[in-house]
Amino acid sequence: MRPHAPHSPTRRRYGRWAGAATAALLTLALAAPASSHSAKDPTTHAYEVTGPRTAAQRTVIARTGVAIDAVRDRSVVITADAAQAERVRQLGYSVRELPGPPDRSGGRTATPFDFPPEDAKYHNYAEATAEIDADVAAHPNLMSKQVIGKSYEGRDIVAVKVTNNATRTTPTGAAKPEVLFTHHQHAREHLTVEMALYLLKEFGTQYGKDARVTKMLDSRVVWIVPDLNPDGGEYDIATGSYRSWRKNRQPNAGSNSRGTDLNRNWDYKWGCCGGSSGSPGSETYRGRAAESAPEVKVVADFVRSRVVGGKQQIKAAIDFHTYSELVLWPFGWTYDDTAPGMTQDDRDAFATVGKSMAASNGYKPEQSSDLYITDGSIDDWLWGTQKVFAYTFEMYPDESGAGGGFYPPDEVIDRETARNREAVLQLLENADCMYRSIGKAAQYCS
Repeated sequence: MRPHAPHSPTRRRYGRWAGAATAALLTLALAAPASSHSAKDPTTHAYEVTGPRTAAQRTVIARTGVAIDAVRDRSVVITADAAQAERVRQLGYSVRELPGPPDRSGGRTATPFDFPPEDAKYHNYAEATAEIDADVAAHPNLMSKQVIGKSYEGRDIVAVKVTNNATRTTPTGAAKPEVLFTHHQHAREHLTVEMALYLLKEFGTQYGKDARVTKMLDSRVVWIVPDLNPDGGEYDIATGSYRSWRKNRQPNAGSNSRGTDLNRNWDYKWGCCGGSSGSPGSETYRGRAAESAPEVKVVADFVRSRVVGGKQQIKAAIDFHTYSELVLWPFGWTYDDTAPGMTQDDRDAFATVGKSMAASNGYKPEQSSDLYITDGSIDDWLWGTQKVFAYTFEMYPDESGAGGGFYPPDEVIDRETARNREAVLQLLENADCMYRSIGKAAQYCS
């Protein structure tokens, strides 16, 4: 895989909020209702739980309200408050507290609403917006940006359309297969925003130079949603250091705990199967109702808008997360390989393409529920309601977390985003007929 061009060295301070505005925003962030999930809250920690080895055992642990952050051979890493950790202990497991987020200050003064000085290559919301706008401006025939809605706190959620003649409306009868890439559902998973920026840069610079990229953008429509959770992402770095924030920033009525886990809020099997929490204080709180999180509703409405002439134009998708180096496919709500809405051929096409993508990036391929049960996830919703072949990529580091866990150093950004180039191209190439991968194109894609 070719490494992409580094981000512009002049980009770092571009779009920085002015001092007075920054001070005001910081005051608001720090004055927000207390949450049991801030890294500054002494009752919130990461723990390693030793003993669970099966998906069923891990699901029981998740049902205590903790978030399972990584699955290892004989243990899991969780984020939990003290009461939740005690409930896990009562299940008979050894629970060991782990260190908090890394200090990347380098001994320098932190800048509010920015990454620590040693991680300066990461993009905050303003910088990512500027980078996206610059790419769109540099490639006007290839890219167009749409504001598809607002976050709870009023930040733009955008979708960038990438295709040859991006500003032209394609007649329905000649529609190109569409592929969706989404990023940053969970606030602390900042590497995923860098993945979106990499894709924009790579598509923009390689169109007309790289034969595969050119062919795909001539024959596909790519949609990139770089940031589903801008409020949570900004809150995570609001103090200039990391807070381990996961959810969005939506208040919960009757509770001091803010936030909904966006990836438990999608309107398919929502809250069905013990794969999310009904408690606002949980890291996996599913919200008061499906699509109650405005960010989920915005993206779901966008996906539904791609139904043209009664047919969903989006054929395949990847939702990027960190960490553990995994390629996952539906369903998350059931352990069964096949279930209502998932035939054996569907499952085989998912697995065949998933395993091929994993062979290209070195990730581990498996069905989502092989880890533990989840419900209300984007992949299950995309397949269950729209028949989109949707995958989750858990990016660097691997399940050991040795590369920094949720906060890998910025030195790895270029390497770990470029690592997924081949997998992305493979999905684009398969998107017109995923069943070709199992030799059944004639049956399903005539």
